[in-house]
Amino acid sequence: MIERLQNNDVEVAKKIRSVFQASYKIEAKLLNATDFPPLKRPLENYVASETAFFGFIKDKELAGVIEINHNNDFTHINSLVVSPDFFRQGIARKLMEFVFKTFDSKLFVVETGLENGPATALYKKFGFKEVKQWDTDHGVRKIKFERRILD
Repeated sequence: MIERLQNNDVEVAKKIRSVFQASYKIEAKLLNATDFPPLKRPLENYVASETAFFGFIKDKELAGVIEINHNNDFTHINSLVVSPDFFRQGIARKLMEFVFKTFDSKLFVVETGLENGPATALYKKFGFKEVKQWDTDHGVRKIKFERRILD
């Protein structure tokens, strides 16, 4: 089941951050990143964030989270994380499907680390196309994808 998470509630924000931390530790290893900014995101940032968080609940646990910034021009998938306890169960796919059904956009944008094979494969499966690559200040090569919905 997917539901909107009330990230301004500190207890909910702690659960969100916990899933982000567990997932990003795995991603940091995939990217060979020793300095990985997502792991440094403080709890206060989740609580104060104006982005929308949606959680996939499985067996009464928060198994995955997708963070969205939606406006009139596009929908930006800021983050998509799955708890390692729930890897390879289709949760990321279900969260992506939810976003496409929920947000009426002509353009969807997402970024990830270039060496994050599982994320890249997922985005390509959903019709995202690579538009840019660059090196970050913290030594990670990133890739940006877009999916345009044509009339």
